[in-house]
Amino acid sequence: MHISRASRPTVHMARWAAALVAVSGLTSALAVESAQAGGPGGDPGRAKPTIVLVHGAFADASSWNGVVQQLQQNGYTVDAPANPLRGIPQDSTYLASFLKSVKGPIVLVGHSYGGEVISQAAVGNDNVKALVYINAIMPDVGESFSSLSAKFAPAPLTKALMQVPFRNGDGSTGTDVYVQPDKLHQVFAADLPTSQTNLMGVTQRPIALSAFADKLTGAAWRNKPVYVLVGRQDQSINPALELFEAKRADARKTVEIDSSHVSLVSHPQAVKNLIVDAAEDYMWPK
Repeated sequence: MHISRASRPTVHMARWAAALVAVSGLTSALAVESAQAGGPGGDPGRAKPTIVLVHGAFADASSWNGVVQQLQQNGYTVDAPANPLRGIPQDSTYLASFLKSVKGPIVLVGHSYGGEVISQAAVGNDNVKALVYINAIMPDVGESFSSLSAKFAPAPLTKALMQVPFRNGDGSTGTDVYVQPDKLHQVFAADLPTSQTNLMGVTQRPIALSAFADKLTGAAWRNKPVYVLVGRQDQSINPALELFEAKRADARKTVEIDSSHVSLVSHPQAVKNLIVDAAEDYMWPK
């Protein structure tokens, strides 16, 4: 095909424009791929951790439902195993065994009594990259729930508990502790509707009385990154105690919110945000 001299500049410009479009498209595709890879500036970062959520006393794993939903929407793999609530030796051993089944890095989260359990269960597990404490108890080695709590004014929950004896199949006996159902709303979950707390009172899972006196033999928060959420209106654990724990553990981040003891139920987004902060600090360390 013959191309006149007059039309050649137009052809050259068309070819140049097509090349520019192609380069631009390639650049955009690389930018998208880089952004999807992970961190700022295209840094792929470390592997995304699995989030393991451990509930506390008087609750079960469903108390994490709102947090789980939001974490999954953010692309995280989440596990919320049952906490037996039989005492630190049994519960921490059970959780430690469960953690060994999780492949890759872990961000381990504990609510309330679950904070004690994760502190001991994570000892010696290098896959646990961060610990997140939500309205939690964080004893040190040699401390128990009771001895640590005694350093501060007692929370109203202590006057709303009831004890129920039980017998095991082998004939041995023990004592379970419950929250009095008619007081649960006030001392446990005041920022939830009474229709919801009435159900929580009926379906609560007890904790063994012995758990309050069990002393920790290990405290993983001594050598792992710590993140803490404090509920300013917590009537189950003194908020001043929660702040003391955060300072003692040299927490990387401490968040205070206007919440009852069950912030994981009443403020799931705030809880999710702190967990994601811990995960992202691991994936893209500053």
